[in-house]
Order: sequence, then C-alpha cells, then structure tokens
Amino acid sequence: MSLLIASNIQNNPKYLELVHRRNTLGWTLSAIVCIMYFGFTLMIAYAPDILTNPIAPGSVIPMGMLLGLGVIVASCATTGIYVYIANKTFDPIIAEIVREASK
Repeated sequence: MSLLIASNIQNNPKYLELVHRRNTLGWTLSAIVCIMYFGFTLMIAYAPDILTNPIAPGSVIPMGMLLGLGVIVASCATTGIYVYIANKTFDPIIAEIVREASK
C-alpha cells in the first residue's frame, strides 16, 4: 500500500467515524467483562456465604459455581457480539473506505 493511499484512508471522515465506533464498542464490552470478573472476585472476598449456598434445596451444586460459569459464558458472548458487529457493520465500511482511497 502506498503512502498516498494510507494518507487518503486516515483522512477519510468515514474512517475516523469507524475508529470511534469500534473503540466505543470495544471499551464498552471490555468494561462489561471487567465488571463481571471483578464483581465475582469481590463476591468471593466479601460475600462467600452467598456463593456457598446451594442453587436449590437439597442440591450439591453451589451458587458460586453457577455464577462462575455465567461469567465465562458471558465473556464468550461479549466476544461473539463484537465479532458479529465487526463482520456485519465494520467490515463493509472498511471495504468501502479502501475502495474510495484506491481511486
């Protein structure tokens, strides 16, 4: 890629908007994951009695195991959300920006 094409891409208002939207989405999803992980860790430290309660009367599975699994599944889901949005929204915009810059 030549420097002229790279310069055209970086100066394109669509590219600047794309960078802003992608960063906003990335930081938002990262914050959600961090809140989940730190919240779970804080529950371990300050509310272990909640986590050691069984999920149902007579059950041997503690609530903490269910919540821990939920954190892992939610983390995978946020990754999937980012990938879905990137593929459906960001990739077509990137292709359009590159096409415009190559003219």
